[in-house]
Amino acid sequence: MARARTAVVATTLIAALASATLGGTAAFAAPAVPAALTAAGAGTVVQNGGPVTVAAGEEGAVTLRFTASLPAGVRGPVTGAVHLPTTLHAVAGNSPVSENVVRSTCSVNGVAYGACRWNMPFLHDFDEADPPSLDLPAVPAARTLAYSVTVDADRSAVALVGTEALVALKDTTGAVVARGTVGLRFVPGTPPPHERGAVHARDAAGVLWRYEGTGDVTRPFAVRKRVGGGWNAYTVVTPVVPATADGRGGLVARDRAGVLWYYEGTGDPSAPFAPRQRVGGGWSVYTALVGTGDGGLVARDRDGALWRYQAGLRAPFGPRERVGGGWNTYTALTMAGTYDGVLGRDKDGVLWKYDYFGSVPGEPFRPRLRVGGGWNVYSAVAGGTRLGRDEHPDVVARDRAGRLWLYPGVGRPVPSRGDVVVPGSTRTLVGGGWNTYDLIF
Repeated sequence: MARARTAVVATTLIAALASATLGGTAAFAAPAVPAALTAAGAGTVVQNGGPVTVAAGEEGAVTLRFTASLPAGVRGPVTGAVHLPTTLHAVAGNSPVSENVVRSTCSVNGVAYGACRWNMPFLHDFDEADPPSLDLPAVPAARTLAYSVTVDADRSAVALVGTEALVALKDTTGAVVARGTVGLRFVPGTPPPHERGAVHARDAAGVLWRYEGTGDVTRPFAVRKRVGGGWNAYTVVTPVVPATADGRGGLVARDRAGVLWYYEGTGDPSAPFAPRQRVGGGWSVYTALVGTGDGGLVARDRDGALWRYQAGLRAPFGPRERVGGGWNTYTALTMAGTYDGVLGRDKDGVLWKYDYFGSVPGEPFRPRLRVGGGWNVYSAVAGGTRLGRDEHPDVVARDRAGRLWLYPGVGRPVPSRGDVVVPGSTRTLVGGGWNTYDLIF
């Protein structure tokens, strides 16, 4: 399943910051040890304005403020760092958080010092690694130093778990002259447009509308946008790659003559689809078409046999191959997500998940997993798009009263398969009036 790389992080209490790191011998048992600070004879660091929460996403920078009181006689320049209570572990041999994921500027006593450098060391194999840290600027010594640090972060900064950080300042000899903790927490923020999903809906007049995801499940969609008219020429429309808020994602549409057409995503949300390309005729033999999320397609014929069309190199699809029979048991089929398989609702209202298995000939899916019952209350089910702040694809479902519900995707542990992402057991009301649409995808 191809998704944005997920950071793997082990949060540890910092049992000690060695003298080579902090320039002293006092232990730091995360998040703070006031007794040790007093014993060291160092000054104090006090946060101003309370703990700071950094939304790792599109929200922009927040400001961390703290004041250091130094002992008399400290000789400058004074340097220092903010140490996070986190240990980063390698992912595929690389750091889960690159050094440009978090960006900061620093000012001290009203003097702007520009950008400050973040360091993101990580554990590789069994090597030791320091915690992530921010280098504070070298400044002239003073009895009081007031720091103002802006912090802006991208999505993968959620790997920096923990709620407090250690601030340690040093004099010219490397001795720690002030210590203290500040509240600093990274939380998931609004994903960038290419990581937010979009849902499309066709009204009775054949106009296609676009609902771009906001990244906030409490208000999952921005104001709808008109894509264009004439879409009632099609009996089936289905994505083959999930649509995103930045205008990516392709789909196929079958007209009443059985001709299949391909619409490639443009990457322009104001005009999300390129002019259609003819795939070919004869597609009326199928009662259902569902994208597999990787550009491919599965199609169910009237006998209940499922056929697979892999994404092609020179054409939208390669030759078909038979998957298996018995698929007439499902009254609704929908994409589950990017490289994430298919969801099917059976005649009893039970929803099943077919996890994507890859390019194995004739076996695109793993054995099905039961999601849950009660899904026959819905007149439309559409999956495959990310509407929250995590990396899981979500599902929207319309009931017969025209209300749209959002089921956030969750990871479910499955023996020998790890976590399988399925619609969660709790739903959130998006809003009413969705019966105006005869197609939602």
